[in-house]
Amino acid sequence: MGKQILRSLLIGIILISTIDLSVKTFGIQTPESPEIVRNEAQLNQNVVSSRMTYGRFLEYLEMGWVKQVDLYDNSRNAIVQASSPELGNRPQTIRVEIPVGASQLIQKLKEYNIDFDAHPAEQKNLFVTIASNLLLPLIFIAGLVYFFQNSENFGGGNGQSPLSLGKSTARFERRPDTGVNFKDIAGIDEAKAEFEEIVSFLKEPEKYTVVGAKIPKGILLVGPPGTGKTLLAKAIANEADVPFFSVAGSEFVEMFIGIGAARVRDLFQKASENAPCIVFIDEIDAVGRERGAGVGGGNDEREQTLNQLLTEMDGFKENKGVIVVGATNRVDILDAALLRPGRFDRQVTVNLPDRLGRIGILKVHAKNKPLGDDVSLVQLANRTPGFSGADLANLLNEAAILATRYKKETISKNEVNQAIDRIIGGIAGTPLEDGKNKKLIAYQEVGHAIVGTVLQSHDEVEKITITPRGAAKGLTWFTPEEDQTLISRSALLARIIGILGSRAAEQVVFGEPEITTGASSDLQQVTNLARQMVTRFGMSNIGPIALEDESNGQVFLGATMDQGSNYPETIADRIDDEVCKIINYAEEKALQIISDNRVIIDLVVEKLIDIETMDGTEFRELLSTYTILPNKKAAYVSKFPQ
Repeated sequence: MGKQILRSLLIGIILISTIDLSVKTFGIQTPESPEIVRNEAQLNQNVVSSRMTYGRFLEYLEMGWVKQVDLYDNSRNAIVQASSPELGNRPQTIRVEIPVGASQLIQKLKEYNIDFDAHPAEQKNLFVTIASNLLLPLIFIAGLVYFFQNSENFGGGNGQSPLSLGKSTARFERRPDTGVNFKDIAGIDEAKAEFEEIVSFLKEPEKYTVVGAKIPKGILLVGPPGTGKTLLAKAIANEADVPFFSVAGSEFVEMFIGIGAARVRDLFQKASENAPCIVFIDEIDAVGRERGAGVGGGNDEREQTLNQLLTEMDGFKENKGVIVVGATNRVDILDAALLRPGRFDRQVTVNLPDRLGRIGILKVHAKNKPLGDDVSLVQLANRTPGFSGADLANLLNEAAILATRYKKETISKNEVNQAIDRIIGGIAGTPLEDGKNKKLIAYQEVGHAIVGTVLQSHDEVEKITITPRGAAKGLTWFTPEEDQTLISRSALLARIIGILGSRAAEQVVFGEPEITTGASSDLQQVTNLARQMVTRFGMSNIGPIALEDESNGQVFLGATMDQGSNYPETIADRIDDEVCKIINYAEEKALQIISDNRVIIDLVVEKLIDIETMDGTEFRELLSTYTILPNKKAAYVSKFPQ
C-alpha cells in the first residue's frame, strides 16, 4: 500500500513539473490572468461584462465607441470601457485578447486619442521564481531516474528495471534448500548415479584430480516431459552444498537486440565469482536451437544469444568450477556446437520408468498418503505402463482428493481406480439413457474387447465401459503383460485389427448401411499406424526402406523448409497401395472374428448394458464359459498381406 501511495505522489510531481515546464517553455498562458480578475472585481456591479474579438474591437475603435483601454500580460489581454448606440449607450466592460503581432495597437490608440494604460505583470517572490524555473525541473528529472531504477518495486513488468535489462534474471541461492534429496528420486537410477558422481567431485575433488580427472563442464538432461529432469536439478542443488543459479532458457531471449547475450555474460560473470557453483538452464532448447533452422532462416537475436552461450561455456576465456546443467525434451533440435564435449560433456537420458521404476516412484509419493490394505503398488505399477513420474505423482494426488471428497480417512482401491480412469480417459460424464445409442456404443466397445482377446499378439483387456469420459462415449482399456520397448510386426498388425473391431461390430450387427461416424478416430489411428509400418519400419512389400522420419513437416520445430518427401510419385503411389492393403486385410480379419463370435458378443453386450462398466477379470471369466480358448488365437492372423 505504501509503495502505491509513493508511486501516486511521484507521478503527480512529474505531471505538475511537466505542466510547469510547458508553461515556461512554450509560453502557455492561463485563460484568466489574476490582474484581470482583480480589475473586473473592482468594476461597478451595474456594468455589463462581455468578450469581444480583436476585429470587432477595431471596429469599435473606428466608430469612436471606445472610451478607455487597460492592457495586461504584456499587451496580450485588454479590458475595454466602451458604450455603443446599439446597446443604448450603456457603459460596457469588454475583454479582448490581443493577437501576437498586433504591434500597432498603441499607435492606433494614440491616433484616436483613447485613454489607455499598460499594467505590468505582478512581481513574484524570488524563492517562487527559483522554485518554478529550477527546482521543479530538477524534481522532474530526479523522479524519472528514481522511477526507472526502482520500477520493479512498483509491481510493473517482470521485475526488471529498464536500466538493468542486461542483468541476468537467474535466481541465486548460496546454500540452496530445495527440500529434495537423492533418496526422494526413484525410477531413474542411472541418471541419479551420474549426478551423485558430480556431487562427489564437488565435495572431494582431490580424489579425481590425483588421477588427472577433470570435472565435467556441462551435463545435458534429455527425456520426455515429467520424467524428473528438473527434480534431479533440485536434488543436486540441495546435495552439492555449493552456490546454485537457476534460469529458464526463455529468459535470455528478448525483443531488444543484445539483451540476451548481455544476460548470458552477466550470468557467467556472477557464476565465476562464486565458483565452484552450478548453473541450471531449464528448457535450454528455447535458446540453444540449431542456428539457421526453421522458417525464415532463424532469429538473429536468439542466435547471438546462443553464440554468447557457446563462448562462455568453452571459449578463449575458460570458466573454471562452473558446471552447467541443461534440461530439454527436444535434443534433436539443439545446435551441434552446443552438444559437443567441452560444453556438454555428458548427455544423461531420463526415460519413462519401467515397471520396477514405477514401483519405486509410487513408494516415494505414497509416503505421506494413508493407503488402504486393498491398494497394491505392484498392481498399480503394472496397470500404468507409459506413465511418467509426474503422471504417477498426479495419480496418487487425484486418489487422495477423491478420498477427501468421499470423506474417507484412507485411500482405497476404488479411489485409485477412479483416478487412473480419470487420467487416461478424462472426467466421467452422465451415463447414457437406454436406447439405440447405448446399445450401439456397447457393441463398439465389446467389438474392441473380443477382437483384442482373440488375437495372439494383442494386449489383454483391462476394463470396458460405456460411461462417457472426456470426448469418448465409451472406452476399452488394454494392459500389456510387460513394458513394450520394441513392438513386433504381428503386434502392430494385431493392434490395427483390434482398433477396427468396433467398426466391424457395427457392420456385422447392424448392417453396412447403419455404420456410424463413431469410428472416425479409430480410422485415423489405423491409417497412421499402417503408414508408419510402410514408411518408417520397413514392414511392407516395398522393403526395409525408411522413407520418412519424425521431423517430416515440422519446420517450426527445427527442421528446414527443404525437408520433405525424398521419393518420386511412383513410390508415393506404392506407399498408398501398401497402406490400403494392410488396412483392408485388418478389416477382413476383424469382420471374420466378429462373425465367428457373434453369439458371445450379444451375451457380453447384454451384460455390459446392465452394469455399464466391466473389468478385465470379469470379462475373461464370462468368456471362459464359451468357445474362446487360448489355442484358437493364432488361427486368425496367418499370413501377412501380400
